[in-house]
Amino acid sequence: MNETTQLSLLRERFCRRERRSVPAVREFVREAVTDWGFGARLDDVLLCVSELATNALLHGVPPGRGYLVRLRLEGEGRVLSVEVHDSGGGVPAVLRPEGESGRGLLLVDALADRWGVGEREPGKVVWCAFTRPQRPGVTS
Repeated sequence: MNETTQLSLLRERFCRRERRSVPAVREFVREAVTDWGFGARLDDVLLCVSELATNALLHGVPPGRGYLVRLRLEGEGRVLSVEVHDSGGGVPAVLRPEGESGRGLLLVDALADRWGVGEREPGKVVWCAFTRPQRPGVTS
């Protein structure tokens, strides 16, 4: 009997408001990206999720709360969507870096194919998306 393993098209991880959650999120994302065959974009995805998780931790998660990281395969598996949900206010924007900080969304803007901010109650969702690289000789 042939059995085919179906990989989930959605993975989520709830994170507590603590610094060690960011390395844990990177490992969670590394596993999903590898399972889903997005290895060619792994470094870009990991850097972006690190920045988004750090921003949520520092600016979007009030004491006693956490944040949610959601990964989803879309477009028949060609697009990886990364969402970071937090309960804080404000709308993140790409800013001119000051000193050692302020580069997070600048990096996300440079590395992700698309990114944006959506509303949720309470808080917001900051997301980015990555398109799977075409293999040479493969046409859609």
